[in-house]
Amino acid sequence: MKRLYAATVVALMASGAFAADWPQWRGPNRDGVSKETGLLKEWPKDGPAVRWKRTDLGTGYSSPVIVAGVVYIQTTKGPDEFTLALDEKTGETKWTAPIGKVGKNTGPPYPGTRATPTFDEGKLYCLSSDGELNCLNAADGKQIWRKSLRTEFDGKVGNWAYSESVLIDGDALVCTPGGESATLAKLKKATGEAIWKCAVPGGDLADYASIMPVTVNGKKQYVQYMRKALVGADAETGAFLWKHSRTQDPGASILTPVVSGGTVFISGSRGGGAGLDLTSGENGFKELYYDKKLGASLGGAVVIDGYLYASNPNELFCADFKTGEIKWSDRSVGAASVCVADGMLYVRGYNMPGEIALVKPDPTGYKEVSRFKQPDKSKIQGWPHPVVANGGFYVRDQDVLICFDVKAK
Repeated sequence: MKRLYAATVVALMASGAFAADWPQWRGPNRDGVSKETGLLKEWPKDGPAVRWKRTDLGTGYSSPVIVAGVVYIQTTKGPDEFTLALDEKTGETKWTAPIGKVGKNTGPPYPGTRATPTFDEGKLYCLSSDGELNCLNAADGKQIWRKSLRTEFDGKVGNWAYSESVLIDGDALVCTPGGESATLAKLKKATGEAIWKCAVPGGDLADYASIMPVTVNGKKQYVQYMRKALVGADAETGAFLWKHSRTQDPGASILTPVVSGGTVFISGSRGGGAGLDLTSGENGFKELYYDKKLGASLGGAVVIDGYLYASNPNELFCADFKTGEIKWSDRSVGAASVCVADGMLYVRGYNMPGEIALVKPDPTGYKEVSRFKQPDKSKIQGWPHPVVANGGFYVRDQDVLICFDVKAK
C-alpha cells in the first residue's frame, strides 16, 4: 500500500495532475476558471488572511502557476530575467533560473518580464521578453533547451516585447514568433525542433495575447490575436485558415481569445469586441455580433453559464456570450482582471487604490459580496491576473506576491 501511495504521488508531481492546481496561464483550461472548491463565500472586512507574502521578487507582470506544492513565476532583476520556484506553503525560494535578457521597451513605465510559465510533465516552458524560449526541469530549474524566437524563427514583436504564455498541446509547444515566415510555430516540446511554421499572409507582429486551441467541426485549430488581426491556423498542418481584424485596438492586441464551444470572443479594448462562430461562414467564421462597448482587454474575460464577464478600461460588465447583448455594467473596482473559483468571480482592480472584490456572477445585476484594499499596492498598474489554487488566492504586483488563504474552515 505504501509503495502504491508513493508511486501515485510521484506520478502526480510529474504530470501536475493535482485537481486544484493552476499549471498555466489562465488556469487548467486557459479560460480563467479554477477547479478549486470549498472556498470562502464571504471575506472579512480587511480581506482574507495572508498565508505568506514576498516583497522582493523583482519587477514583472507574470502571474504565478501552482503545481504539486510549488509556485512558479517569472521576474526581472537588472538586465536579466529569471524563473523562480517558491514553496506553496511558505513562499520560500526553492530555486532560481535565468531565462534571458530583458527585451526592448520593457523599462519604465512597463518594467519587467511579461509571460507566465507553462508547466507540463515535470517541465517548465518560459518565454523571456526578448523572445528566449526556455524549457526547464521543474524540479531544479536546470535548462533542457533554449530557442530564440527572434534569431531562429526571424520573429517580429510589437512595441512592448514578447508577452505570450506558450501553449503545450500533447507532445508539442505552440507559440507566436511573429513576422512573415513563422508568424505562428509548432515545436516538439522535448527538443524545441520545429514541426511546422505558419506564415500568415502579409506577415504580422506578435503582440501580447496567448494562443487558444479550438475544435471546429471535429478538427482542431489554433487561434491567436496578432497586432493586425485575430488569425486561425490548422493545428495539424499549420496551414493559415482565416483572419478577422474588426476589433483591433490602435495600441495593442492583448486579450487571450475566449473560447466556448465553436464560438470565440475577441476584443481590442478601444476597438470593441466581437463574437465569431467558427463552425460556419464562407471565410472560416461568421461574425455573430460586434459592439464598441464590449472593450475587454488587459484583465481577461471569463464565461460562466453562457455569460461573459470582463472589464473595459472603466468598469466590469456582463454580456450574453452568444449574442453580445450587454446585461449590466458597474464601476465596482474600476478596470480589473478576473478569474473564477468555486462559482465566484475574483475581481482585482489594477489601478490605485487597488481594490479587490468577491462577486457573485449573475446576469441580472452586479452582486458584490466582499471588497478590500490590496496591501502593498504599487503605483504602477497591477496587470497580472489573479490566481486561485489549493485554497490560496494569489495577487502579483511588481516586487510583491501575496498568497491569501481563502479556504473555508
